[in-house]
Amino acid sequence: MKILAALMIALATGPALAQDYPSRQVRIIVPFAPGGSADVFGRFLAQRLQETMGQTFVIDNRPGAGSVIGTDAVAKAAPDGYTLLLMSNTHTVNESLIPNKPFVLMRDFAPIAPINYSDLVLVAKASLPQNTLPELIKAAKAKPGAMSYASSGPGTPYHMAGELFKAMAGISIVHIPYRGSAGARTDVLGGQIEMMFDAIPTMTEHIKGGKVKALATTGRTRSANLPDVPTMAEAGVPGYEATIWLGLMAPKGTPPAVVAKLNAEIGKITSNPEVRRAWTAQGTTAMTMGVDEFTRYVNDDITKWAGIVKFSGAKAE
Repeated sequence: MKILAALMIALATGPALAQDYPSRQVRIIVPFAPGGSADVFGRFLAQRLQETMGQTFVIDNRPGAGSVIGTDAVAKAAPDGYTLLLMSNTHTVNESLIPNKPFVLMRDFAPIAPINYSDLVLVAKASLPQNTLPELIKAAKAKPGAMSYASSGPGTPYHMAGELFKAMAGISIVHIPYRGSAGARTDVLGGQIEMMFDAIPTMTEHIKGGKVKALATTGRTRSANLPDVPTMAEAGVPGYEATIWLGLMAPKGTPPAVVAKLNAEIGKITSNPEVRRAWTAQGTTAMTMGVDEFTRYVNDDITKWAGIVKFSGAKAE
């Protein structure tokens, strides 16, 4: 009887919790450094949620250890909807790349909603003698280990795109992990590192300004932002595809009514025609899913990347 009574109380208070939520400031932890796509779109989302939900949403950047530090902070937070995680496919990669983490993604977190996805672009420093992907692959094969590529850290989409490239092209280039994408980007722009994979919205301005060379994009089709840049498949790596996607999660145990309310509010933002047009112009595609669909999406992505980690032999340095 006591269990039944508790269940009835929970069912009765669920809608009330959702109606009152949020009643104070909400913190979104971004486990990546400022300046990257997760930070940029996290701030955009926080601002829109603040406008529609009537409470302050603040971004708290907690980079380090390939997103593990910030993510663990959310895993340990109270499951009340006031501490959320801005996650990416770094998290689904890390389930197989970093098995000894202090958390397990789908055990310790509740998926809320996706935000968007972007294709990546492989860029090289402006002074690199090679101007095309086939020329780069040829040079890398001639001198294994002589070239390097930067990433925003182990397990990030930029790292995994590089490892997949190495495996599929049959080349040896050295991975140089950074604490965040901004540092990696700065050193490629400055010519200290030969290349990196980066999100198209972040790198387009530098490409058009001639600060780096765009060798290939990573989607199935060419980017509308960079129509003259071939895809990796077109440029000599058949079957290659890699993206970065973003979403929101909460600590496991967060009331389902709160998760559902957040999903609905984020869905309104990502399905807004104005937002979709603006993001498309930047090379980003909005994603809108219900909680159950997003949960399946995250689970499927964990399975997909487990296969790629095994195939590529990627390691968390």
